[in-house]
Amino acid sequence: MRVLKWLLWLLLPLALFAMYTWASLSWVYSSGDRVGYVQKLSNKGWLCKTWEGELVLVTVPGTQAEKFYFTVRDPGVIAKINALSGDRVRLQYEEHKGVPSSCFGETSYYVYNVLKVNDDYN
Repeated sequence: MRVLKWLLWLLLPLALFAMYTWASLSWVYSSGDRVGYVQKLSNKGWLCKTWEGELVLVTVPGTQAEKFYFTVRDPGVIAKINALSGDRVRLQYEEHKGVPSSCFGETSYYVYNVLKVNDDYN
């Protein structure tokens, strides 16, 4: 009986933490698109390697560029970003609030798709 109580006290917090982590990664706070040029994409971390990137958002030539920091978890999306290196792209992302660890990414913005932007206005 005593061992069962110790197991319950040990496993209950772990189960609650796992459920919270699953919920924070499943529930989407917001989603959207950002258009710009991928300036950096790197595999970072000591223990948990994650793909982190920067998208430069240029609205009007001559203005200060804004950076959008993002995380990519899908290897297929990483390959697409690398293939479109140097091109203007549209990143489609979902924002997940409250993710408990940086093992899932340093940002709360998770990119799930990338598309090349057609700059032809004809």
